[in-house]
Amino acid sequence: MAKSGSKKAAKTVGRYVEPHVRGRVTVKHEVSEDHSPYWFGWVLLDLMLFGVLVITLNYLQVLPGATSSWYLVLGLASLFGAFYLATRYR
Repeated sequence: MAKSGSKKAAKTVGRYVEPHVRGRVTVKHEVSEDHSPYWFGWVLLDLMLFGVLVITLNYLQVLPGATSSWYLVLGLASLFGAFYLATRYR
């Protein structure tokens, strides 16, 4: 029969395995890395409001040149830019 040694082998699977043994520990980051700059949210909101305002004023025929598809493109590009920034906001 094999002798059981006094040293206990580290468990790698099972219910009561330490998280660091399995590699499931999340590395801590500095706080400055986790947050966006203070102006990031304001740029996001400005782009969103600008896009809605341009599209609304275009259909109300208030902008110079009457209704134009370029105003629609400008408004939609602004909205898409705002949504892209919103996905990067922390």
